Amino acid sequence: MIYLDHAATTPVPAEVADAVRDALVNSFGNPSAQYPCGHEARQLVARCRETVARALGCEAERLAFTSCGTESDNWALRLAAHQLRHVGRHIITTAVEHSAVLEPCRRLAEEGWEVTYLKPGRDGCVTLAQVEDVLREDTVLISVMLVNNETGCVMPVREIAELLKRRGAAALLHTDAVQGFLKVPFSAETLGADLISISGHKVGAPKGVGALYLGERIKNPLPLLAGGGQEDGRRSGTEATAQLVGFAKAVELRCERLDASLAHMAALRDYALDKLLAIDGVERVGNGTAPHILAISLAGYPSANVVEDLGAQGVCISAGSACHRGKASHVYEAMGLPKKVKAGVLRVSFGPETQQSEIDALADALRRHRDTRFPML
Repeated sequence: MIYLDHAATTPVPAEVADAVRDALVNSFGNPSAQYPCGHEARQLVARCRETVARALGCEAERLAFTSCGTESDNWALRLAAHQLRHVGRHIITTAVEHSAVLEPCRRLAEEGWEVTYLKPGRDGCVTLAQVEDVLREDTVLISVMLVNNETGCVMPVREIAELLKRRGAAALLHTDAVQGFLKVPFSAETLGADLISISGHKVGAPKGVGALYLGERIKNPLPLLAGGGQEDGRRSGTEATAQLVGFAKAVELRCERLDASLAHMAALRDYALDKLLAIDGVERVGNGTAPHILAISLAGYPSANVVEDLGAQGVCISAGSACHRGKASHVYEAMGLPKKVKAGVLRVSFGPETQQSEIDALADALRRHRDTRFPML
């Protein structure tokens, strides 16, 4: 199998799986328990927090563990809206956010918040000027993803943070950095966002673990889950020790050769772009600069058919976010792509393990599909 869908999820390295198994077998105590194996589990969770926080560039106490990026996004939006509910009820986000942001925004709108959705240009990105144009005194939250999961576009999050500081705005800034963490260089300290969502399974950890960074402006964060008061009262629920160990180990492995891995993935993206654009009918979609995501279109050939056919040939790519499950992408709709281009969009995404030979195999498989199938649009 040739796996080129790392933006959907990533393979779990053997070292991570071994660390998870060891934690399951030997560190099974409840971190809230007051006897020795509980203390040991609690200390283990603390070490995991320090490891992930160090990679994110923040103090460990600023990081709260969650079950996934979706939970982190939901929590961030809810607590920001609650904290500044006395200031106003205006939220700014983009039309190309992950569903984990768009759906909570939709629910907040049903509850009386006003949501402004910024549409990108054909390059897939929103601009600082767009944010500045709609920022108001009653704006309480701006949520803009760091890296778009379907186009690889890097959004101006740092510049938005600087804008808010310059304007003395009360609004809190959240960024879904699930596709940015350990993929594009940034740290919580220098990025300037008040809330940062990350996920483990995008960087080699098992599924079921994520985290939320809570900056200094977050006061008494509203818990998304009420219960026993774990995570310093911020997020109740018994800590998933084994998943946290896997998260920390995966982060350690990524950080060991991070610069080399990012350079490798960027080179693969450029190689893939040259190789795929040499196929008649293929064009680039957007202008993403993240090293691990490339969006293209085989215009006129429905992407669902292409993905299924290439899968049968042993090549795994996607038609966009895995969360769409075959439905039309709101990202490409918001970009205003022509109908044939939009229907034929494919996402290719890379990891540190990806090789040029796999890109060559993708190009051959895509060329075979074009030569043996007729366009349906």
